[in-house]
Amino acid sequence: MYCADCESIDDYFFDVTHFWLFVPTVESFGKVAGLCGTMQLSAQQESTHCISCIVSQDQTSNFLTSLNGVLESKELENTKVTTTESGTPPSIDEMGRMTTLAVLINRFQAKWLIESVEEERYESWYQPIVRACDKSLYAHEALFRMRDDLNAIVPPALAFRLAEKSDLLFSLDLVARRSAVECAAKAKLDGKLFINFNPSSIYDPSYCLRATAASINEIGLKPEDVVFEVTETHRANDINHLKGILGFYRNAGFKVALDDIGSGWSGLNLLQSLRPDYVKIDMDLVRNVHMDSYKQNIVMNLIRIAKANNTQVIAEGIEMEEEAAWLTEANADFLQGYLFGKPSPAVNRCSSEEEKAVESSLKPLDEVAKR
Repeated sequence: MYCADCESIDDYFFDVTHFWLFVPTVESFGKVAGLCGTMQLSAQQESTHCISCIVSQDQTSNFLTSLNGVLESKELENTKVTTTESGTPPSIDEMGRMTTLAVLINRFQAKWLIESVEEERYESWYQPIVRACDKSLYAHEALFRMRDDLNAIVPPALAFRLAEKSDLLFSLDLVARRSAVECAAKAKLDGKLFINFNPSSIYDPSYCLRATAASINEIGLKPEDVVFEVTETHRANDINHLKGILGFYRNAGFKVALDDIGSGWSGLNLLQSLRPDYVKIDMDLVRNVHMDSYKQNIVMNLIRIAKANNTQVIAEGIEMEEEAAWLTEANADFLQGYLFGKPSPAVNRCSSEEEKAVESSLKPLDEVAKR
């Protein structure tokens, strides 16, 4: 099965780009044609609802910005577009990568993100998770970090939000999973490894996740020591799809976790529907829990429900000893937060030979991520 979203980051922009725009209305056509005239672009009406135009590289930014200004948001969402490097009509493959104008504009704005992926300007940082009973190390959570062209860290939420708007979430989530495995292997981290993933980035679990599972096995990590953590749980609309993803991981021997339980009713529904191995209590509930009887009642009930379903509980976002003490008394299994360690880059502890072996083991993911 071929999945274009996972396997490539299409290049829509060239030294000279031929845009083929399929607009929803005659009025929209008039707006685009008028803009082409104002910018003195070479444009041609291909049909009642299709206009093609030729845009040089130094005009592309102004052209897309102007389109974003003259068209309403609904028009941007309903205008389909593909691009070619030549003036001939789009081929079947080029028509197959047609997207919306809204996505294409975001894709242009996300060029730095694409370049960061292609130039491997990213890494994984790790935050410890400790046992509540004795505060000994239990696991590390991998947290993806990207750098811009000035080598500055880009806020992860910003990068993933832009990736989603640009139809790049599929590729970026795969790259993040690859980074989590690679950096952990090179650092020879102790304990279990928690790897985040967004279920929206996965179409067919048996295909989209196969390379990740293959690389983990090839690299020598034990499946039972790897926990895949569902992020954006509040946005999980298709429970059956999510069940399929978690089923794939479990069948491969991995553990699964749900993040931010307690942040909404959806979290409780997911808890009873999916029966994860771990749940993480939302940090908003953890903050000052030792001083808030309302939060205490919610957290105690969440822990009770989780325990009744044989699910282990991780309380995250802990910054104070008092929070940790109360949560330990409330029977949380594990604790995570700045009190026990901030996210930080892992130190490479591999010899050159070991490093080569790790990179060789990651080839299944490389082939999928950069094809």
